[in-house]
Amino acid sequence: MKQLKYIPTIILAGMLVVTVGCTSTPKKEDTSMSKKERAGEYIDDSVITTRVKAAVFNESSLKSFEINVETYKGVVQLSGFVNSEADIAKAVEVARNVKGVTSVKNDMRLKVK
Repeated sequence: MKQLKYIPTIILAGMLVVTVGCTSTPKKEDTSMSKKERAGEYIDDSVITTRVKAAVFNESSLKSFEINVETYKGVVQLSGFVNSEADIAKAVEVARNVKGVTSVKNDMRLKVK
């Protein structure tokens, strides 16, 4: 009879151990940059993307709806399809001349005619 008295206690202790083992550990936060700095970087990249898209759109020789623009830490990536190598060179040149752009990665392709 005494043994039956301790069984619920043993079961509860076992459940407690299992539950504690399942808790998540906090992730170490990147201390090199504050949240505010990362947010500012994100906004800056958005502004750069918008400026590059506007510059490409305003260039009469380029068809802006076929050129996609993405920015990460000031590096602009151009992708899409254009008609000629001259269009690729012009798009890269336009993107490089936008304030805040550190470099341009060209992933544009020529259309097959």
